[in-house]
Amino acid sequence: MSNDAPLQLKPRLAITVDQAQSIVRRMAPHASVLGITELHGGEISTVLEITLADAPACILKVYPASLQWKMAKEVYVLGLLRDLSTSIPKILLADDTRTAIDLNYVLMTRLDGAILGRREATLSEAELFAIYAEMGAALRRINDVALDSFGYIGPNGVWTAYPSNHAYMSAQFERKLTEFCTRGGDPALAARLRGSVAARQHLFEAAVTPRLCHYDFHAGNVLVTPEGEPHLTGIVDFENATSGDPLMDIAKALYYFTPKDAPKRDGLLAGYGTIAHPDWEQTLALYHMYCTLELWCWMAQIGKREMLADLTTKLASAA
Repeated sequence: MSNDAPLQLKPRLAITVDQAQSIVRRMAPHASVLGITELHGGEISTVLEITLADAPACILKVYPASLQWKMAKEVYVLGLLRDLSTSIPKILLADDTRTAIDLNYVLMTRLDGAILGRREATLSEAELFAIYAEMGAALRRINDVALDSFGYIGPNGVWTAYPSNHAYMSAQFERKLTEFCTRGGDPALAARLRGSVAARQHLFEAAVTPRLCHYDFHAGNVLVTPEGEPHLTGIVDFENATSGDPLMDIAKALYYFTPKDAPKRDGLLAGYGTIAHPDWEQTLALYHMYCTLELWCWMAQIGKREMLADLTTKLASAA
């Protein structure tokens, strides 16, 4: 078992009005800050809304000391999506000088709308199907962005480039299985998982062109109209983006769904459209197993070991 200390995330910041004023006036010299509110959601970065007296509110996103490079990554990925028909944040300022505050941050436009996750309980099955169909169509447009190689996206593009999805996903599974054992996972289960991946590795080969994947596409990162029939108004949080198989993006989007979420699953797939892959359901199942393995390693890394038993049971069922 690893003796490493848990990864420290979500910096706890007490941003003063003077600090916020200093940041905002770098892009709007005459802006006047009225207030600062921390927005909830996400485990990595601190996200604050800055209200201005004479201009639209903006969003300040601050990255933890251990993941400062994610600032440049988010700027890069949002740049790839300038022509996306769905609204995404616009970068107003990206600062890695650590002068205003001692961490990297971006200042972004604030998108209109309410977080979908806060509206879902009030929506009918038909409304859930419809809004998830809009999300599926938007995800398809994100996946339409082609990149040069497969791999995880870093500050300036793909960090470690792989020539094929097979090479990339094989490496990812091996890396995560090694981490699984290092962090206290059962070696016998890891061996079973390796065998399961080996038996299904041909499924990786259908993805020929690397595509941009949001890889964190869920109701907490989607904005919708705040009242009445819901419609998509924006998508946020691209800091986990990868260059890979679009089915990986779909698998992650569907990951937390249960049988009662059938309207959401059906809507997302309907909106996404035709999947030109003869074994797409089997591929989704394989990627679902990867998502579980990845989540196990992440929970172990950040010290949430109480989550590991349930995830271990899911891995054993998938092997």
